[in-house]
Amino acid sequence: MGERGLENFESTTQSLFPALASAASSGAVSRMERAFLNRTEAGRLLAEKLEKYANRNEVVVLGLPRGGVPVAYEVAKRLNAPLDVFIVRKLGVPGFEELAAGAIASGGVRVLNEDVVRAIPCATEAIEAVTAKETAELQRREQIYREDRPPPALRDRIAILVDDGLATGATMRAAVKALRQQGAAKIVVAVPVGPPDTCEELAQEADEAICLSTPPFFQAVGQYYEDFSQTSDDDVRELLTRAALAGEARD
Repeated sequence: MGERGLENFESTTQSLFPALASAASSGAVSRMERAFLNRTEAGRLLAEKLEKYANRNEVVVLGLPRGGVPVAYEVAKRLNAPLDVFIVRKLGVPGFEELAAGAIASGGVRVLNEDVVRAIPCATEAIEAVTAKETAELQRREQIYREDRPPPALRDRIAILVDDGLATGATMRAAVKALRQQGAAKIVVAVPVGPPDTCEELAQEADEAICLSTPPFFQAVGQYYEDFSQTSDDDVRELLTRAALAGEARD
């Protein structure tokens, strides 16, 4: 999965909300009970639902590391589109790190939860301190993943945000808000699996949301994969390098 620090794993079940009916009718979500073999198969199946974006110069596929990158790799390969990572880091409240005061994302974007910020003593100093810390970590990860390659330009692009699944969707929501700030022309959220209410919420926040499987009694993303082994930093770097080389061959 992507940066799960933003996800709340205390919720172990999800109920089927009435909003699912409208989402299903719009094609935003769908039901599928069979588990995916692995992230590779999930990405290939997901790509089939994104065929209208194939061979379009304005499209870029962004994987949320680490687990979202193998899925995104298969999507980018099928669509003949460039692949990159989009990293989101939570800004935890000092002393209450699990409480998110906001998030930062690739491209130098910061999104704040103003309700939480107002409740923090000496908020400006606290937020700036945690922002500096998380920015350093975000930059470190981007350097590890991209090596010497520059990040893609996202303004006026169609950005397809891919993860291996959704739980609460907090990381993906932060990514959508960050891409809005960066001027993306259209934001598409694409995941293999997620609870129906979370997929419906993302369909409202993004311009389009594709959730292949929306089990009503969702517990955790991993239960919908036969192989949900951890994706390493080396795996992410290798896939990005492979995608970059394929892009150079196309050019």
